[in-house]
Amino acid sequence: MRGRTNRPPVRYRIITAALLTVAALYFLVPVYWLAVSATKNSADLFGTFGFWFSDHPHPVEYLVDVLTYDHGIYARWFANSLFYAGAGAVCATLLSAAAGYALAKFPFRGREALFNVVLAGVLIPGTALALPLYFLFSAMGLANTCWAVLIPSVVSPFGVYLCRIYAAAAVPDSLLEAARIDGAGEARIFAGLGLRLMTPALVTVFLFQFVHIWNNYFLPLVMLSDSGLYPIQLGLTSWTGYADRQPVLYQYTVGGAFLSVVPLMVLMTVLQRYWRTGLTEGSVKA
Repeated sequence: MRGRTNRPPVRYRIITAALLTVAALYFLVPVYWLAVSATKNSADLFGTFGFWFSDHPHPVEYLVDVLTYDHGIYARWFANSLFYAGAGAVCATLLSAAAGYALAKFPFRGREALFNVVLAGVLIPGTALALPLYFLFSAMGLANTCWAVLIPSVVSPFGVYLCRIYAAAAVPDSLLEAARIDGAGEARIFAGLGLRLMTPALVTVFLFQFVHIWNNYFLPLVMLSDSGLYPIQLGLTSWTGYADRQPVLYQYTVGGAFLSVVPLMVLMTVLQRYWRTGLTEGSVKA
């Protein structure tokens, strides 16, 4: 019949919309609470309704107090997190791109076995590797340095998997052969063609790795003892340990937690078009 569409029945669309709404509330309500609580002092945090503002909110003043407390230690932690997450995500993306491209485009003996080892790495939780990594970096004299957090962050088994799947689907072999006939070397082909065609996957890997490193807590806890090297997550935890003796730290911890999610929200908003494309292509071609 004319006018008939393949749209699902109304009841399924209603159920889907309801489930998505519940999921959205699950993730957005804590952020809303954090934004509201960042406008309160320590007394109002415990003496007023948690999901509404106090009578006299002073968000700018309180956030300035967070940034200036203890000679600006929070700003130092913020800069450390940007360095760990930014540098680690960039290096992990490039390494994953090179490994995934090689696994997809260069046949060699043991390729599938190597790829299976990479997939096994996806299943190993990071907490299981933290202590062995500490002993390794301690023996190398790198414990309690930024390298002890940065170097493990450049390895992303999931990134290698996604880049291999995407390179196999998005980088045509005929295009590579044409470039080789024109005299281009493999490094130039990878940098000029491979990386450009793999952009959605690379943005996805960068975003996932950035969020992972930014939220990483256990590895810095094991590796670092100098508070000047702490990332935000570890620094805020250290504040909560002294909050019973200094109640103002409750306010600073909440304000610091609110500031810590702002870069992630901005990054997600800016890059969402690319990472959704990367995930969709990877899931379809896999």
